[in-house]
Amino acid sequence: MSSTHPIVPPAVRAHAAVHDNPGRHRFEAEVAGAVSYAEYVLGEGTITFTHTRVPESMRGRGIATQLIQAGLAAAQAQHRGVIPQCSMFSDYMRRRPETHELLAPAGRALLHM
Repeated sequence: MSSTHPIVPPAVRAHAAVHDNPGRHRFEAEVAGAVSYAEYVLGEGTITFTHTRVPESMRGRGIATQLIQAGLAAAQAQHRGVIPQCSMFSDYMRRRPETHELLAPAGRALLHM
């Protein structure tokens, strides 16, 4: 008698509709009923990204990347310098030189640039 094991599909990249929730100071994305977010603090001419959270069940699907990209696009559109205190933002920006022009002086210092 052979036993069958359920096959668990690999994580599928999710398309998240990211929106800014200024009342909660964060960018949000809801996928399958789970809310992911990237928190920020606005300063004079800057946006500081402080924390990004993706529920464990949603990790590995590109949601954090979509939150980061939306946050950086908003910073660029609003002419705000980015201060990436959140490790997800700092890692993303450190690996992508095309984002370096968005960094505020304090953000450059955080990334040792």
